[in-house]
Amino acid sequence: MQRLSGLDASFLYLETSSQLLHVCGLLTLDPATVPGGYRFAELARRLDERVALVPAFRRKLYNPPLNLVHPGWVSDESFDLEHHLHRIAVPAPGGRAELAELCAHLAGQPLDRSRPLWEMYVIEGLADGGIAVLAKMHHASVDGVSGANLLSYLAGLGPDAPPPEPGPEAAAEPGAPNQLSLLGSSVANLARRPVELARLLPGLLGMVPRWIGRSLQGKGMATPFTAPRTSFNGTITGHRSVAYAQLDLADVKAVKNAFGVTVNDAVLAVCAGALRRFLADRGELPADPLVATVPVSVHERSARQEGSNRVSAFFASLPTHLPEPAARVFMIAENNRLSKAHHSTIDADMLQDWAQFAAGTTFGLAVRAYSALRLAERHPVVHNLVISNVPGPPQPLYLLGARVTGFYPLGPVFHGAGLNITVLSNAGTVNVGLLGARELVSDLWPLADALHDSLQELLDARPS
Repeated sequence: MQRLSGLDASFLYLETSSQLLHVCGLLTLDPATVPGGYRFAELARRLDERVALVPAFRRKLYNPPLNLVHPGWVSDESFDLEHHLHRIAVPAPGGRAELAELCAHLAGQPLDRSRPLWEMYVIEGLADGGIAVLAKMHHASVDGVSGANLLSYLAGLGPDAPPPEPGPEAAAEPGAPNQLSLLGSSVANLARRPVELARLLPGLLGMVPRWIGRSLQGKGMATPFTAPRTSFNGTITGHRSVAYAQLDLADVKAVKNAFGVTVNDAVLAVCAGALRRFLADRGELPADPLVATVPVSVHERSARQEGSNRVSAFFASLPTHLPEPAARVFMIAENNRLSKAHHSTIDADMLQDWAQFAAGTTFGLAVRAYSALRLAERHPVVHNLVISNVPGPPQPLYLLGARVTGFYPLGPVFHGAGLNITVLSNAGTVNVGLLGARELVSDLWPLADALHDSLQELLDARPS
């Protein structure tokens, strides 16, 4: 048994029927590129071949009563692809609205924890003759980087490309351990925790005052609990809404070059402009900037090798209150510079180290109480939304022989922050997936369409 890290396990402990913590990817495909033509049976056969090569797709949770700490992964000896691969059709007329509505429904369904924590839906009947795939993977098993790596084992650079060699993300999981040995290792793990706590506490106590002081002085990242309240900052349910958009990477780079900023700055500026228009049209544009949580991969900085999630995050100020597009992009660039410098002072492994102390029962009860009492609406807003930028491969991809024409990531939403915008670049495009809590933001298409308008505003505002 390979035990989950505390951070991985936290995504299990914090999950409820309303706060679902899996991640999704909507891929649109061109079936005309499939050698010999698209047939579902052939796609399933090819998927079965590749899943057989990657043990990480065939691992499941193991958490017996004698396990006193975090659950583990073990190989699912009764793995059956039919439990994970599903064939469905989008309702007529099969346009983007129908596809998004179907994906929203699927995104609102929990994964079965008795089986490996992933599913794939092949969606037929699209109006343009294409097909789509919605992939779901639990956040306990992947973060943005490791999830993209796992999906890459199902894809290739050509229709007939052989599967890539499995890397460390695909390592085999051992079988279930002896119960007495599991109890012994659990007791030993618990016994080490006071020592670990004593080791970590001085660093935290020294860091917190400096971190808060830097934020309050305006020399660091945005301060949590200072975000203005919007309609998507409340208690969520399990219902979801979905939309998506595809931008030209060349246009985003033109903005980057014209203003002398980074691609990430340009992407955040596009999102800020779209959010400004979206909120203004709803009659709720706040006078203060929004605050976004921006997840950051620490795979390269982390000294830890265990666990699938190696992430941190910073708070970013989005100047949605500024009407001038150029002013927004310059402010975002400066804020990001300060935020990244501030964030770099924090140990890359701090979140992972402290997550080891997460307790499943305590976390679960706390989240359910927080939801039942609607506490997200009773305290200052921590942050307004999550915006994540995941690097994707620059080359065109073929999923099981079919050319990928769009790759839209859909991240989770949380109580108090019912909107997630996740961005992934691939083959000259910038793919933006939008997922919201349906009761808080029922129609995300105006926001998706506003992304194109926001990008054009920035192109028009380039210095001459």
